[in-house]
Amino acid sequence: MSILENLNNIKQTLPDHVTLVAVSKTKPVSDLMEAYNAGQRIFGENKIQEMADKYEEMPKDIDWHMIGHVQRNKVKYMASFVHLIHGIDNFKLLEEINKQAKKYNRIIDCLIQIKIAEEDSKFGMTASEASEIIQSKDFLELQNIKIIGVMGMATFTDDQNQIKKEFSRLKNTFSELKQLDTKNCKLETISMGMSGDYQLAIDCGSTMIRVGSSIFGSRNYSN
Repeated sequence: MSILENLNNIKQTLPDHVTLVAVSKTKPVSDLMEAYNAGQRIFGENKIQEMADKYEEMPKDIDWHMIGHVQRNKVKYMASFVHLIHGIDNFKLLEEINKQAKKYNRIIDCLIQIKIAEEDSKFGMTASEASEIIQSKDFLELQNIKIIGVMGMATFTDDQNQIKKEFSRLKNTFSELKQLDTKNCKLETISMGMSGDYQLAIDCGSTMIRVGSSIFGSRNYSN
């Protein structure tokens, strides 16, 4: 099926409150433009340089989401245009984003990444670490970032019960942290679910899904 058909098929199954992020990492601009011409305006990349290159080439009404692990020394390359940063897993990263956003007189939206998987390879904070940061005096002084939700990645497994348990953990963490809303933390987004498990994620409360291969086909990592 074409990218247009894949997109339409997915969108037909999504409730109105769920945002679709088209994960376009490793894909050529021609593929992204196919999705763009089909109406998609939100794209997710996991490498800052690749996202910046695509930003330069593509129409400027696109919302670019940084969905990968973020190195602090590369924040400056996306600070002028990134719409949402998904993977906030420490306070120093928030400080750097705030510093770079200030240069452009912007407030950059961010999601706190919560570690819900049992795999060691997944990044993220515990719920208590996130709570501690949000309630800290230093956090309140960051005027150029805004935490708008949480993000989590489930364990890579076929065990649906385990995935459901991990998604439910993120939803519960969201509900707990939502009580701590401040001027720069207003939680409304739960980003969880990818091509293989987004339906289950939505059932568990997801409001934002990250879908790549189901739209663009499998990835070629040899480039």
